[in-house]
Amino acid sequence: MEDSDTHDRLAVEPITDDDLLFVDDEHFVAETVAVVTGAGSGIGQATALALAANGLTVAATDVDEDGLAETVAEADRLDTDGTVETVVADLTADEDVRRIVDRAADFGTVRYLANVAGLQHIDAIEDFPMDQYDLMHDVMLRAPVFLSKLVVGRIRDTADGVGAVGNMASVHGHYVTADKVGYNVSKFGIRGLTQSIAAEGGDGLRAFSVSTGYVKTPLVTDQIPDTAEQRGISVDEVVEDVMLGQSRVKEMMDPVDVANLFVFGFSSHGDHLNGGDLLFDGGMTLTYE
Repeated sequence: MEDSDTHDRLAVEPITDDDLLFVDDEHFVAETVAVVTGAGSGIGQATALALAANGLTVAATDVDEDGLAETVAEADRLDTDGTVETVVADLTADEDVRRIVDRAADFGTVRYLANVAGLQHIDAIEDFPMDQYDLMHDVMLRAPVFLSKLVVGRIRDTADGVGAVGNMASVHGHYVTADKVGYNVSKFGIRGLTQSIAAEGGDGLRAFSVSTGYVKTPLVTDQIPDTAEQRGISVDEVVEDVMLGQSRVKEMMDPVDVANLFVFGFSSHGDHLNGGDLLFDGGMTLTYE
């Protein structure tokens, strides 16, 4: 059982305009399309809303149709300048990955890709089920590579070649914790994808990654009971000691805080952000007591 204080700390308030970063950018217009994966909840949903609020057309994709409908409803509530168009798709199916980008191109000029979709599984290496590892790899590494392959080609075909791929990494793409081998390997890999795109980019084409500590998302909250069981501790101890124990900032980020990093990274203010990683972890990985 988690106590009421822990529950309150994990609660996420609805996004308001005051929470959002707004950027003036010549490419942040309705004719520009940003593809956002995992857009049915959590960071993906917040990123879709933040980009739409900045005037872009967002091709929001997820396997969760109801979640995408909620994202559209939230965009309507926020009265975003841009629109959220939905593409229900399974990132483990190549034909769906192609369809995502083809549909995005129907909405306008594809310039941005936010690879956000992710999942988690808690188990020691010797117990880690390979079918679950394969699923995590397909969603969190193979699909981002394939989507990047398709989107980079479209960026190069634009008149000015300007565009960017933003990848959701993690502190676990810098250092790792126990019992998360599938997640750890994927996040190190996504940073390799980021740098690979940067190596072949330039002249307007960029890539960056975003690495955060624990964020108030279903992926995080859903893993708390499993982590507690695996380590033989309470759910409150998971939050206090495992998730926030090494952080100097003793509050988790909200999904919109991460979404704003994608807004900045895609904008012209991020022109020199190419291959780099935006590490927003509250001091988790770079400090110690």
